[in-house]
Amino acid sequence: MADNTRAPLPLAGVKVVDFGQYMAGPAVAMILADFGATVIHIDPPGGPLWDSPANATLNRNKLSISLDLKTPQGLENALALIEETDIVVESFRPGVMSRLGIDFNELRRERPELITISIPGFASNDELRREWRAYESVIAANSGVFTDMGLNRVLMGINPSFSPLPLSSAYGTMLAASATVLALQARERTGLGDQIEVPLAAAVMEGLCYNSIKIDNYPERYKTQREQEIERRRTEGLPMNLGYEDLQELLDPFYRSYKCKDGRMFYVVCPSHKQHAKRCLQTLGLYDELVEEGLTEEEDTYLPVSEWKSDVSLGVYPLPKEWADLIAERMKAVFMTRTSKEWERIFGRGKFPGAPHRWLQEWINDDHAETAGLMVEVEDPEFGTMIQPGPIVWLEESSAQMIHPTPRRHVSFEHALKSLSAMETKLPRVREKNARDGWLDGVRVLDLCNVIAGPHSAAYLARFGAEVIKLDPSTPTYDCWNTVIFGLSHMRGKRSLLADISSPEGRDIFEELVKTADVIVWNAPDRQVRAMGLDLESLEKLNPDAIFCKLDCFSGPREGPRSGYLGYDDLVQATTGIMTRFGGSMETPEEHAHVGTIDVMCGFGGALGVATALYQKLKTGRTGRPRTSLSALSGLAQMPFCFDFGKRKLFDEPAGREVVGYDDLSRFYYTSSDTFLLLSAYESDTERFEQVEGLQGFASIPVEDRAAFLAETFMTARAEDWVERLQNADIGAAICENIDTIRTYNSRPTDGHPGTDRGSYSFSVYEDHPSGHTVTQLDPYAVRPLRGRVLALPPAEKYGASTRSILQELGYEDERIEELLANGTISDSWSREYLPS
Repeated sequence: MADNTRAPLPLAGVKVVDFGQYMAGPAVAMILADFGATVIHIDPPGGPLWDSPANATLNRNKLSISLDLKTPQGLENALALIEETDIVVESFRPGVMSRLGIDFNELRRERPELITISIPGFASNDELRREWRAYESVIAANSGVFTDMGLNRVLMGINPSFSPLPLSSAYGTMLAASATVLALQARERTGLGDQIEVPLAAAVMEGLCYNSIKIDNYPERYKTQREQEIERRRTEGLPMNLGYEDLQELLDPFYRSYKCKDGRMFYVVCPSHKQHAKRCLQTLGLYDELVEEGLTEEEDTYLPVSEWKSDVSLGVYPLPKEWADLIAERMKAVFMTRTSKEWERIFGRGKFPGAPHRWLQEWINDDHAETAGLMVEVEDPEFGTMIQPGPIVWLEESSAQMIHPTPRRHVSFEHALKSLSAMETKLPRVREKNARDGWLDGVRVLDLCNVIAGPHSAAYLARFGAEVIKLDPSTPTYDCWNTVIFGLSHMRGKRSLLADISSPEGRDIFEELVKTADVIVWNAPDRQVRAMGLDLESLEKLNPDAIFCKLDCFSGPREGPRSGYLGYDDLVQATTGIMTRFGGSMETPEEHAHVGTIDVMCGFGGALGVATALYQKLKTGRTGRPRTSLSALSGLAQMPFCFDFGKRKLFDEPAGREVVGYDDLSRFYYTSSDTFLLLSAYESDTERFEQVEGLQGFASIPVEDRAAFLAETFMTARAEDWVERLQNADIGAAICENIDTIRTYNSRPTDGHPGTDRGSYSFSVYEDHPSGHTVTQLDPYAVRPLRGRVLALPPAEKYGASTRSILQELGYEDERIEELLANGTISDSWSREYLPS
């Protein structure tokens, strides 16, 4: 086994200057510092623009200094630091750095090896919004986050619906960090750096790409009870006024919460898998009696429903209402016989997913989180012993070093400059002929993943030129809602091969693919990795140069008591307090609405791990094994409040269904256009209100009367007018848009371009999609390198469409391929229809 107590960190020797403020910029530099980079963080003279204990996490492993960039000396010092660095990170509005005298175009003309990463709120080519004050909630409101907060909130009639999760910054962090390290590894091949922009508005759209997809003539079989109820109420003109308890009865029994003997709620996530729902019912002692009552398991659920022997099949989502109600009632009774902790152990050891709901404070202080290194202790100079989220991504061989971060430290400019200049940077020679190559041209990826996080990781790599082969079983393990519907997004740019690798002949195919791969990505617990022969020792015999990236649900840099438990996005939301916050109480937990909230973040984390391992291999020759988990990413998703220390204030961030914002200056207000406005201002902005037509005199209004004054005043004009007035006064504001509208106004027929030239929002319409449906999808457009190439990914091919061609490339003759098809070792399709009806 690798000695992860002594292996050097993969970015040791890399030098970074971090001008970032608020969350995304500092978080990118934090990730680089966690990986061993030397980072100098620069604050303005008055300190960070965001006054939060979270800065202790964001600036760990960094040296911090204060510079006034508006003075000649401050600018000179900043340029001196940049002269010694490899990477510059900034997160201001487009053009701010140039106006301060730090022009990335000019710097890179002088030093083409420099890598710069800019993380503005809105894109620099978004003429309407590029100058907006783009706080987190402004970006969320304008990008449809608050008005597309899930089917629950639609049926409850709560729209918009506020959430304090910093999704824009979290997705932006992972996209920007992965892009930075991808550019760094590309520099090892070309000698050339890059200039990268990642707008947060584009980043959050990419994070919600599974929510914004539109499939014309969407088959009825995939519509859940909640979707059907929404359609019924709209058709019949009925109000959306369901209560929480009524709403629970519209949930699938394998996708809902149950009260346990100890009064705590337990979340079950067992839909879509052939075995998980069955194991669940067998363990609960319900399987045999339900089978006797007519519950069936269809042999081939990829047939049209009209050809099934029955109207129900266990392991398919969603179940018909009659069966869903029956199974849920039986499960409710059984869950009351044990405590939530007992059920957690039973589900974990039984190899099917479920977990108790917890509050964030419980998760931060959880035994598993501590033991696994998902939460770490840091001796901060201001807060003392502080619990912070652990590493987001790590390499197995150096992970032990990452769980003991160095606390942030303020130093002088001279100390910071000496820290950088003392390190010699050894750059490869410049190869101009590669100047326009994709960052991953020539890299071959074998994707063994399922559901969202893993497959999305490999799809993200494809946009930069990686060749991705997706390997799935010849007979599907998951139902087509899980594979085909999700695959419309994460199968883009991939070739699909179907093979039974548990058979001797299928194993031969698998090993041939492993031997030809540069990178292997799989989301699985360690026991499955060992069984597959992809543990370190076994893989070294097959392909010692292959980088193996593993994603899972609960693991951390160290082994923890629940590291091997199975789980999905929803379970991490339950375990880490996201659902109790969103629902407002332990009695009313709700999933955080969006499909793949943590999954997509984790997918970008897997890509970051791959990029880091590629860089390490090019730089040192060492082949690393990158890892991440959904639980590790939950810390980033909750960064503004995911910490604890002795004198920490209450965990009182906004929670529950009725919350409309943080306070009177940062919340929703109704306007005369029957549209909600999101105001996002700080106390320091009150004088700016005097510049806004209709709001003069606001600064003198007593604090307790502000909300009433604003509510009445905002009703005197349209939301569009208020946004213009407020943003002209440099006050954060946005209309609460919805994703349907954003997609409608920003879609075009597919044209072979990735959308990076189209502002903050960009969709493509595939009228000739291989599925036979017209499909509208978000473009792969959030990462925008100046030199590197981003591909417009082709639409997802049908599963198995490339089985023959891939085997031919491996040297299989046509006659042999036919034999393998005949005996079931391989398959070229799971179904007659691309999207089974």
